[in-house]
Amino acid sequence: MTDITAIGEILIDLTQTHLNQAGVPQFSANPGGAPANVAVAASRLGVKTSFIGKVGNDGFGEYLRRVLGKDHVNCKGLRPSSHPTTMAIVTVDAAGERSFQFIRGADIELWPEEVNEGDVLDTKILHFGSVSLTPGMSRSATIFAARTAHRGGRLVSYDPNYRAALWRSERDAKEWMTIPLPLVDIIKLSEEELPLLTGTEDLEEGSRMLEDKGISLVLVTLGGEGAFCRWKGEAFRVPGVTVEVADTNGAGDTFFGAVLARLCQRGENPLEGLERGELEEIVAFANRAAAITCSRSGAIPAMPRLSEMEGV
Repeated sequence: MTDITAIGEILIDLTQTHLNQAGVPQFSANPGGAPANVAVAASRLGVKTSFIGKVGNDGFGEYLRRVLGKDHVNCKGLRPSSHPTTMAIVTVDAAGERSFQFIRGADIELWPEEVNEGDVLDTKILHFGSVSLTPGMSRSATIFAARTAHRGGRLVSYDPNYRAALWRSERDAKEWMTIPLPLVDIIKLSEEELPLLTGTEDLEEGSRMLEDKGISLVLVTLGGEGAFCRWKGEAFRVPGVTVEVADTNGAGDTFFGAVLARLCQRGENPLEGLERGELEEIVAFANRAAAITCSRSGAIPAMPRLSEMEGV
């Protein structure tokens, strides 16, 4: 059985690295896409992962397939498309914070009938994000996969990573980002995304509202301050790790991949018997992994391997 199967976008992050002597921004073509990032992050931390999605029948698509293969992510669900591989142009400010522009392509062309139901059920956790809920056939494919996993008794994890440029309006985003919540067992969202889904900035109240919708584990990332957690009716914080930030791209995906990896290592039912103390250790581990990613540039290239976590 696969530990984590991720479905959604895989793309090229054209990430700003520096300015040349003439002040012109220079970019690197890094592999990215939040669900693919989670699959790689978890694989590097010792669990078995797979990916379902689409890339173009082009050089970038072949490169992304090789990247996943190199990190031992099963690619049998990665299909070719006649549309070009999707690209995200990521610019970075002096504080390491990112801004995004997207050139959509293959990632939105995944059809429900291209999702193998057996692959979805042969996994402990089915993971997806909200980018694949934007307009396109991938919306139906993603909801089909999440519903299949939920009905089959598998855990479903969700990252409602809001990218304003991909939605017609904030109202449209909120509607579609909340539709899958009844299917979700584990959610990770940023402090800025919490009000979009709950209508409140209050961590206690917002996380309680998500718990009331049936979500067992709520994780809110707080940047350098660490993470806020709600589990079994109890809310608490786990401090972050101080690091010199080079680029925050992929940090949240590393965090979530690390949490899911450690949960999967607990056994066939990743949440069964989980107590607060063990969860605090898992989240602290994820915070350390995210800090390593922040100290380096790019998304997937910056993610740590298990050997790097020793002593961190």
